[in-house]
Amino acid sequence: MRADLAETLAATRIFRIRPALQSLDDQMGIDHALASKRLYSDGAELLFDYAETHFGGEDPERLVVVRSGQRVFSEIVMDYLQKIVYGEDGYPTSIGVPAYRYAAVVVGPTMSFGAPFFRAGGARVADVMDRFWAGETLAEVSEEFGVPLDELEDVVRVASRRAA
Repeated sequence: MRADLAETLAATRIFRIRPALQSLDDQMGIDHALASKRLYSDGAELLFDYAETHFGGEDPERLVVVRSGQRVFSEIVMDYLQKIVYGEDGYPTSIGVPAYRYAAVVVGPTMSFGAPFFRAGGARVADVMDRFWAGETLAEVSEEFGVPLDELEDVVRVASRRAA
């Protein structure tokens, strides 16, 4: 059941991301939009900072949902807005997963094979959750993987909502 849900969520994200990337390429000639420092995510959609091109500077009021062209209410999404973190070479190194309230979970192309992992302890979320679902207590999992208990509780809470 959990695997089916994860596959469905991943497929849904792909159906949103691909058209957004194609739109950026068509409209602005951006071939590698995922590597752009002007790309953001609110956890559900890709947002693009058109301000640099159209308005002469960075302005969070000018973030637009790429798929629909709608501006976002930045004051509403600012708490959830995740900017991709870039390395010195200008390419993305990681992005925070906005699904969690307390847990610092990130993904990165060169870390954990691209799978989400806890910033504290470096453990993959899937590995931690497998141990919990196998019957270990959160305290045991926290100690073994070096992940703070409040972050584990947050991830379990989110995973339980998805599974329900």
